[in-house]
Amino acid sequence: MKKSLKTLSLFALVGLSFMACREKLPTIAEITVKDVDNKVIPGVTVILYGESTETPPKPVTRIDTAITDIFGVAQFDYTEDFQLGQAGFAVLNIDAKVTDDTGNTFSGTGTIKIEEEKVNEEVVYIQ
Repeated sequence: MKKSLKTLSLFALVGLSFMACREKLPTIAEITVKDVDNKVIPGVTVILYGESTETPPKPVTRIDTAITDIFGVAQFDYTEDFQLGQAGFAVLNIDAKVTDDTGNTFSGTGTIKIEEEKVNEEVVYIQ
């Protein structure tokens, strides 16, 4: 009986040490911005932000901004913002806005669920 408890304890200790040493995989949010003709749009300002679910609501503390690249993609890296073993990461609102050469402003909104250690993708259409 004592020998099996020692063996079980050894396996548990080894398992915990492997979990503690495991390196996080990237947690990325990629927002692709397209127009109504389904063409990607570079140079769009994309803002990701959380919204309080408490009553009364608390002020939003996380607001992240990026500009879409030539492929119409804005990328956000949240790898350092979650802890290993955490269940789920965040659901964030998306605001996308761009002003063209003639001064017209186009915008779109959406929501993205960000799961840890994955590349999470969402498309926002602006008009």
